[in-house]
Amino acid sequence: MKNGKTIVIGVIGSDCHAVGNKIIDHVLTQQGFNVINVGVISPQEDFINAAVETDADAIIISSLYGHGELDCQGFKEKCNEAGLQDVKLYVGGNIVVGKQVWEDVNKRFLDMGFDRVYKPGTPIEVTAEDIKKDLGMIK
Repeated sequence: MKNGKTIVIGVIGSDCHAVGNKIIDHVLTQQGFNVINVGVISPQEDFINAAVETDADAIIISSLYGHGELDCQGFKEKCNEAGLQDVKLYVGGNIVVGKQVWEDVNKRFLDMGFDRVYKPGTPIEVTAEDIKKDLGMIK
């Protein structure tokens, strides 16, 4: 049963990791979300255009190849320019190069305008529950 919320997902930049993206798509669809999957090797504009076209409630960006920080630079600003100020932004995976202090990584992405940031290995079910809370679906 659909829950009425639309989420844009995909793998940003030159990252071609499709397995995790498929798992995210499957789990969120099973939980009732309308999932718009822009796929892998996706530029920022693909996420933003899909969100505008579908009146999305949230965008989830995945990255496993360590360059997510570079790929996500300016993403919030572009969302704002496209009228997506109210769309929740999530990012997760192996989003930085090498092993870095998680609290520092988390802060940098929050400062970039993301609402939530997930460590490598975070189950998508955790993200789904956060989305439900953030969108007022559960308390």
